[in-house]
Amino acid sequence: MDSSLQVIIDALPLLLQGTLVTLKIVIISLLIALVIGLVSGLMSTSLNRFLRLIASLYVDLIRGTPLLVQIFFIYFGLPTFLDIRIPAETAGIIAISLNAGAYISEIFRAGINSISRGQHEAARSLGLNRYQTMRLVVLPQAIRRMIPTFVNQFIVTIKDTSLLSAIGIAELTQSGEIIVSSNFRAFEIYGVVGVFYLIMITILSRASRYVERRYAIG
Repeated sequence: MDSSLQVIIDALPLLLQGTLVTLKIVIISLLIALVIGLVSGLMSTSLNRFLRLIASLYVDLIRGTPLLVQIFFIYFGLPTFLDIRIPAETAGIIAISLNAGAYISEIFRAGINSISRGQHEAARSLGLNRYQTMRLVVLPQAIRRMIPTFVNQFIVTIKDTSLLSAIGIAELTQSGEIIVSSNFRAFEIYGVVGVFYLIMITILSRASRYVERRYAIG
C-alpha cells in the first residue's frame, strides 16, 4: 500500500503537467470548434442551396471518418502531400477542432430548427431582417435549448484528446504511458489518469447544471 502511494506521489508532477496540456488543447479546440460549428450551422439552415451543400459535405465527411484517422491524416498525410511540417500539438488542435466543429454544427442546426417559424415571421413583421432575426430572436432561444447537448459534446471532446497520444503529444494519457513504461505500475498510474479525467468531466457537468438552471427557459 505504501509502495503504491509513493508511486502515485512520484507520478503526480508529470500527470499534472499532462493535465494542463489536455486542458489547453481542449479550451483552444472548443473555442475554434464553436466558431466553426456556428458558421456551419448557419450555413446548413441558409436559404442558399450551395451553402447548405458545403455544410452538409463537411459534416458528413467528419462524422463519417474516425477521429484517429483524421489526426493521422493531418499530422502525417498533409505534411507529406504539401511538403510542410505541422507540429504535433498544432495538428492535434486542428483535428479536434474540425471534429468537434462538425458535431457542434449539427447542434446549432437542430437548435435553430427547433424555434418555430412563427417566431421568424413575427420578427420579420416587426421590420427585422434575416440577420437581425437570427441574432436577436432565434439564436438566444436556441442556445438555451442547446446547453445540455453542448456539454455532452464538450465531455466527448475531453475524452477524445486521449487519442492525441498516438502522435506523441504529452497530454494526460501520454504522460501516463510514459510513466508506466518506466515503472511498469499500470494499475496505479492508469487509475490516477482515470480519476483526473473524472474530475475534469465532473466539474464540467456540475457547471453545466448551474448554467441550465440559470438560463432555463420559462
